[in-house]
Formats: sequence, structure tokens, C-alpha cells
Amino acid sequence: MTLTANTLPGDQARCIDAGYSGRVSRRMVTLLVALLPVVALGVLGGVLTVPYVALGPGPTFNTLGIVDDKPVVEINGTQVDPTTGNLNMTTVSVRDGLTIFEALGFWASGRQGLVPRAEVYPPDKSKEDIEKGNEADFKQSEDSAELAALHYLDKAGLGDFPVSLVIDDVGADGPAKDALRKGDELISINDVDVSTVCGVQKIVGDAKPDTEVTVRFKRDGVETSTAIKLGARPNAEDKGYLGITPDEKPQIPFTVDFNLADIGGPSAGLMFSLAVVDKLSTGELSGGEFIAGTGTINSCGEVGPIGGIPYKMIAARDAGASTFLVPADNCDEAKQRTPDGLRLVKVDTLESAVKSLESIRSGGDAPSC
Repeated sequence: MTLTANTLPGDQARCIDAGYSGRVSRRMVTLLVALLPVVALGVLGGVLTVPYVALGPGPTFNTLGIVDDKPVVEINGTQVDPTTGNLNMTTVSVRDGLTIFEALGFWASGRQGLVPRAEVYPPDKSKEDIEKGNEADFKQSEDSAELAALHYLDKAGLGDFPVSLVIDDVGADGPAKDALRKGDELISINDVDVSTVCGVQKIVGDAKPDTEVTVRFKRDGVETSTAIKLGARPNAEDKGYLGITPDEKPQIPFTVDFNLADIGGPSAGLMFSLAVVDKLSTGELSGGEFIAGTGTINSCGEVGPIGGIPYKMIAARDAGASTFLVPADNCDEAKQRTPDGLRLVKVDTLESAVKSLESIRSGGDAPSC
């Protein structure tokens, strides 16, 4: 009896311990099974990439300032008016190769936006080709910015800044093939003076195919004129077509250089033009204030829309800007996401931008989005 009495409690204890261990093991297995998808998601979320890129505020550069010991807009060979304040161009940062968690983090930040990768990096082009295209666009924006500024200054009577319009190529099968030559300097079309590529395009494009235009030009220093029957523009058959490629050549005794590297795209054109105008005319466009902006520009001084304006406005405000120049076609988007304390000024031409800055400087109003 003693033995039995002494052994029963021990046996029961062993049975109870074994049952408890079994329940713990089952719970551990259940927990591990439940945690496995979470762990897998955590691993995959930090490794797998998504077909999106993140757009966000990029660096801004004062076009009146210095970068890497060089003026951003450098003019040599003529007197330059002293400038202060800021005329900042703005950029958009692009982050590629995002993991799932990185994409979610950027989306939740409110300062970044996600767009399909194919919109920024088309699948039929390599990254190198896209970067080269962006570099070419940036170089074109520099050339157009200089020409737009020179045309504006000349037209406004702020100096002598002539630009000649020379034919760079004549189409072998075009309407002008027997009348004009490479090197001819265009003077007027139908008695309307021309000094810009876009001016020629407008006059010729407004004329109907099969109509005659009178082209006045200079060849070997001698002015002459000829009548040319227009053809139809290949991509717009209701518009006139002359079949020439004109090129604008500044006739100035000084040079204009833009010293920004590793920047792509055409959207710095407006701010580059304003910097050239500011340096080649008296007074200060910024009035010593912090102005930022964006916009493409052609040699006629027409300001065009750009992408990523919400992020450019954030970048400008973070840098300290109080006024932001917005291309007219971007106004609807811009006014929906305007950072606190940032004044939006609508611009459609270089001339309108200059007038708005002059008005602001004197305490007046300017067109707003």
C-alpha cells in the first residue's frame, strides 16, 4: 500500500506534465505556422522590387549663384550687372529599384509620389539612352534660354543683341529646294520680319498648302527675294511647308555659359532666361527676394508645361522660396497642392515673367494661378 500510495501521485504528475508539454508544442507549432507568412512577407517586402518609381523634391539651384566655384550662368566678354537674391530652378528626384516596403514608405510620406516605372523609363529604351535624351533636352533648354533672353532684351530696347536666322539645311525634295540654299540668312516672309525658328514655323504653318509666300533673304551679303509655292506639312497636311531647317545664331561679342552638371530635361529654361536677362540689364528682377520657378522655354520666349510640379514646389519652399513661377498650363495642378507660404505666379512668356517680377518688386500684383 505504501508503495502504491507513494507511486500513484508520481505517475499522475508525469501524466500531467506530459499533457502540458503536448499542449505547449501544439501551440508553438500553431504560432510558427501563423508567423511564417508574416516572416516571409517581411523578407520579401525588403527584397522584392515593384514596377514603380518614386518622384519627390530634388535639389534647387540659384541661377544667379555659384556652383563648384563657377557661376551657374556665366557671361564673359561684356559688362554684367550685379545681382542678389535668388532665381532658383527646381528639380524632381527619381528613385528607382524600390522594394515593396520602400514604395509604401514613400507613398505614406506625403512628399513623394509613385508612378509606373514605364512612364519614366520606357521599356523600349535603355537607361543610358534615356539619360542621353535628358542631357540633350537640357542642352537644348540652355540654347533656347539664351536665345529667348537675347530676343527679349533686343525687343525691349535694353541693348543691342542681334540674332541672325540662317538656313542650316534645305530639303532635297522640299518646296524651297530650287530657291534657297544652306547659309542664306532669312529676313522676312510675306513682309513679316523673322528672327526665330518658331516665328518661321508660325508664318509658314498659318499659310495653306499650294499658296505662294515671298521670302526675303540675304546671300553673300546681297538682299534678294523669291516667291515659293508651299507644300503640305508631312505631319499636318492642312499647314504650309517650306522644307528648310533654320538655325538662330547670336551675333554678340560675348559668351553665355551654363555650368550645371548631372541635370537632365528641359524645364530649367525659364529660370535660365531670367538669369541672363537679370545679368544683362540694370536693376534686379528678384528685388533681393527668394524667387523659384520652372518651365520650358523656346527661342520665342513661350513658356511651356513641365512634369512633377508638386515636388518642385515642395523643394522650392524647403529651400526658402516665397514666390514660385508656374507655367500657365500647370496652374490647375499647382494650386491643388500649394505648400503653405508659397505664392504662385502664372507665366506664359518670358516677357510676362519679367513684368510680374517687376510688379512684385514694386509692391504690385501679379497674375496668380
